[in-house]
Amino acid sequence: MPVVITAAWLEAIDAFILALCAAGHPGTTVVTRRQQLQHLARRVGSDPWVLTSEDLLGYVAAQAWAQETRRGRYSAFREFWRWGKATGRCRKNVAKVLPRVRASAPAPRPVPDAVYQIAVRRADERTALILRLAHDGGLRRGEIAVIHSNDLIQDFIGWSLLVHGKGNKKRVVPLPPRLALDLRARAEGWVFPGDLDGHLSPRRIGELAVDVLAPPWTIHTLRHSFATRTHALDGDTLTVQRLLGHASADTTARYVLLGDERLRGTVYRAAGLAVPTAAARRDGLVSGVSGVVSLYHARSSRKPEGPGT
Repeated sequence: MPVVITAAWLEAIDAFILALCAAGHPGTTVVTRRQQLQHLARRVGSDPWVLTSEDLLGYVAAQAWAQETRRGRYSAFREFWRWGKATGRCRKNVAKVLPRVRASAPAPRPVPDAVYQIAVRRADERTALILRLAHDGGLRRGEIAVIHSNDLIQDFIGWSLLVHGKGNKKRVVPLPPRLALDLRARAEGWVFPGDLDGHLSPRRIGELAVDVLAPPWTIHTLRHSFATRTHALDGDTLTVQRLLGHASADTTARYVLLGDERLRGTVYRAAGLAVPTAAARRDGLVSGVSGVVSLYHARSSRKPEGPGT
């Protein structure tokens, strides 16, 4: 059962968080690291600098975490005890014994278009704009939360948005004309005003989206939709990576669902064949079904063969 966090754990976590802030880690990382260490602190019987490798292994072994969650926790624990050893708080990095966890297989989950359209119709004006920013702009919930009217940029072609991404990295994302118009129609200042430094929190942005999306869809899966649609245009992973603000193209690949049509098109082109058009595929399906039906009737109309024939 969870217990109260000891004074030793509180001091250690606060000092570690201070070091993360001093190193310029983004607020989302700082909050996540604090939560991860607090979860550990409530479930182990020892203070951080007397905890043994066996204690830590016993704790992680008892957790029913998903693979990516486990990878993130192990990374946090290694970082925490590495810092503890570097600052003289402990003599041994007990997290060194944690095994390496392989990244899970990509499982992109783009939101079906019908689900998205229903959600937009159900949403109020503010929430619909949040959905569209994720679906049509590929923005994270934390990036949506901090959009300011000053972030809108106009050039000779149209409007773009200066996005404040993870790790304090900025990128410019072109906007569809209607989305740009609706953003410009909002009052000056924060586009989504709230109580967190004047704007809504990332968590609240996610909650508003989930309220109108059918389970299991979330605002993050709307980013999968954006990635899948943009990648389907020409297969340019680097462009999609830049739009999404990923540091690695490998991460982008985890967002893209390759449809059967794209796989078939690749095989056809590799064989030197023309890729069937949508109309041809539809006509071929109808023709194939008709052929099967005709064959079935032909076989059914045959007279049964007698013995010895």
